Amino acid sequence: MSKNAKIAAGGVAVGLVMFFLLPWWAALLIILGVPAAAYLTLDPAQRRRLRRVSRKELGR
Repeated sequence: MSKNAKIAAGGVAVGLVMFFLLPWWAALLIILGVPAAAYLTLDPAQRRRLRRVSRKELGR
């Protein structure tokens, strides 16, 4: 199993646990808020680079 697959599996497991332990709206807020906050902490050059890489990988 690759490193990225292990991270994804761990993220899914944490998400499922949160849905059972927290109210659904709190779990949803955390699941959507953490990546959004991480994106907003990037400077403009890093955001451009991230968008460019994402588009190139989608074209594969």
